[in-house]
Amino acid sequence: MKLSIFTVATPELTPEQLVRVAREAGIDGIEWRYKEAPENASEQQPSFWGNNLCTLLPSGGEEMADRFREAAASQGLSSISVTPYLTAGDLEATEDVLRKAKRVGAQFIRLGVPGYDRSRPFGELFALTRQYLKDAEGLCRQYGIKGLVETHHQTIAPSASAAYRLVEGLDPSFIGVLFDPGNMVHEGYENYRMGMEILGPYLAHVHVKNAAFATDGTAEDGSVKWKSEWSGIKEGVVPWKQVIADLKAVGYDGYLGVEDFSGQFPETEQMLKHFVDYMRELLQDEA
Repeated sequence: MKLSIFTVATPELTPEQLVRVAREAGIDGIEWRYKEAPENASEQQPSFWGNNLCTLLPSGGEEMADRFREAAASQGLSSISVTPYLTAGDLEATEDVLRKAKRVGAQFIRLGVPGYDRSRPFGELFALTRQYLKDAEGLCRQYGIKGLVETHHQTIAPSASAAYRLVEGLDPSFIGVLFDPGNMVHEGYENYRMGMEILGPYLAHVHVKNAAFATDGTAEDGSVKWKSEWSGIKEGVVPWKQVIADLKAVGYDGYLGVEDFSGQFPETEQMLKHFVDYMRELLQDEA
């Protein structure tokens, strides 16, 4: 397995700074965050979802895409993904991302999946997303890039089996699943190996982060309330040693992409070194 970094987690570094730090840490691939900057972002301190200096802007055009591609290439790294925040059904925006991904030289993009908040029936959202993914499959085939559905809390794909229902029957050469155990702490936990076996050929990428639970006061009925929050990779609920063993068992040989939101380390260099050292340790243990 190879190691990658999703630049949502490196907001204080420019692309040129990030690739140097990533290469020195032992990272193999870059997942470029793709989203327009919020209004007045440049006046704010760097942050994951705000003023992120390592985000490929849709308004940046081909010139910015070329800059990001060349930054990765300058350090011998692969640009493995352009990762946007798409809306299910928006094929125009999906094709825009595919064009940028093609120019950057990426092999993946992330596709849109609706959130679930009880305001619309699951069946309605499921039907919408299935049609979108069928249409997106054709676009992905056209551009030679795989579109991924991420296991993500507060969506209709919080677990591996839920994501499988969305992609079942589509061509796994062009549609796959991004397996994210850290997200599945918040919602969607299933036995990791069972989930991987359910996904089969659709298991295309893995994100590495962690989360934990803490008490959050008392509800009106007197029961204890709980909340989930991000934690360090070694400090959370996800047993990464077991996850790596399960990935090895199902024959996964793709990327492990760090997406650490814990704030455990004050600088990206420290976070990446911790991630690389830990993953190498686990991969060696399971060799």
